[in-house]
Amino acid sequence: MKILLTGTTGYIGQRLLPALLADGHEVVCCVRDRKRFDEEKYHSDRVKVIELNFLDGDSLEIIPDDIEAAYYLIHSMSSNNEDFEILEKKSAENFCKRIQKTDTKQVIYLSGIINDQNLSKHLESRKSVEKILSSADFHLTTLRAGIILGSGSASFEIIRDLVEKLPVMIAPKWLDTKSQPLASRNVIEYLKGVLLNEYTFDKSFDIGGPEILTYKDMLLKFAKVRNLKRTIITVPVMTPKLSSYWLYFVTSTSFTLASNLVKSMGVEIICRENDLKERLGIKLLTYEEAIHLAFEKIQNAEVVSSWKDALSSKVLGEGISKLVNIPTFGCYTDIRETKVYDENASLEKIWSIGGKNGWYYANWLWGIRGFIDKLFGGVGLRRGRKNSKLIFAGDSLDFWRVLYANKAEKRLLLYAEMKLPGEAWLEFRISDNILQQTATFRPLGLMGRLYWYAVLPFHGFIFSGMMKKIASAK
Repeated sequence: MKILLTGTTGYIGQRLLPALLADGHEVVCCVRDRKRFDEEKYHSDRVKVIELNFLDGDSLEIIPDDIEAAYYLIHSMSSNNEDFEILEKKSAENFCKRIQKTDTKQVIYLSGIINDQNLSKHLESRKSVEKILSSADFHLTTLRAGIILGSGSASFEIIRDLVEKLPVMIAPKWLDTKSQPLASRNVIEYLKGVLLNEYTFDKSFDIGGPEILTYKDMLLKFAKVRNLKRTIITVPVMTPKLSSYWLYFVTSTSFTLASNLVKSMGVEIICRENDLKERLGIKLLTYEEAIHLAFEKIQNAEVVSSWKDALSSKVLGEGISKLVNIPTFGCYTDIRETKVYDENASLEKIWSIGGKNGWYYANWLWGIRGFIDKLFGGVGLRRGRKNSKLIFAGDSLDFWRVLYANKAEKRLLLYAEMKLPGEAWLEFRISDNILQQTATFRPLGLMGRLYWYAVLPFHGFIFSGMMKKIASAK
């Protein structure tokens, strides 16, 4: 079957794609930037990539006419744009307009549970998108999910940060809100199970796990799985803004996502009963089983996708392609070279940089820089990396974004997502047993120039020390 997959580089999209390929389908993947999508890792000739933008109706003409089914996985939970409701509506309308001209019989939309009377703006937007999709001439199947738990999911990583960092938590009252968390593995089973299943045509289904838990229950159960003793005290006086800052500074989430999560966490996410689970033969994982499975994936370096890989800045939103060609005019550069002991060993060292492995030299200074970045509203260092050895274009890497990663060329290019008075690139290359490390900075105004000269002395020993560690790898 020929399937259109939107949201391909998103958390669920990256997990659904290999599952569809395993079932023998041909998948047309919609991406805004081809350089963020690595076709080679799927080892399949049944993957076709098309570059388009759902906000630009004309760009959708590239979608093939012989599509049989489509997955609509577009949403903007991490978006910094205040007009996300308008953008989501426009994307859905453009999608409908184009898909109605194809052979598509069914569209499957992954939405959120919308049973509470007082919905957040994001849940209201998803409800609006569902209405737009249901008015089109294809059969719509809507799966409404609440909290999705899996290795790399936003909910899992936030709970993990809170539990593992705070023995005692003074927490907001929304921790008493009830929810029905669902394992990401079950989400994929539902998405596959409803594909061209006529029983699901023109219907919506709430999908959730087997347990109804408060957020406090989830934190304590997580602590139990990790053999940690934790005390949680809820207070009624913490405002939504204060709650957002609490999440932002303690966890690896962005402030935008923290704010959106806090607004949604006051809404009960309980499923309406349906028989879809029985019809599809799905065995729901319990909360604790989902946590155990997530850690198994993490320990085996099998994390397929992470919420942290979502584009997080307006500059990056325009596409990685525009940033791969490093500018030279009006830029400052710090170029260092050294002879390497073993090219392959040094290359592995470069490919393992960041995250738990650190930056090989003066990690405490990198930590301070990450903390300062958090204070000014940046991403900080806590995003880490989803895989300790593999890197792909588009991946987040602490407060960097991977623009280019080619082991055959022995080249890694990173772009800074920290708060800066300008733009910064960091590049590693190995050629003829010489490691070249280049830091490039394009300043913004006088502050940018002052910043470069202020950090230049630190570059002298941080970058030199890091290079020596990489070059001496055996």
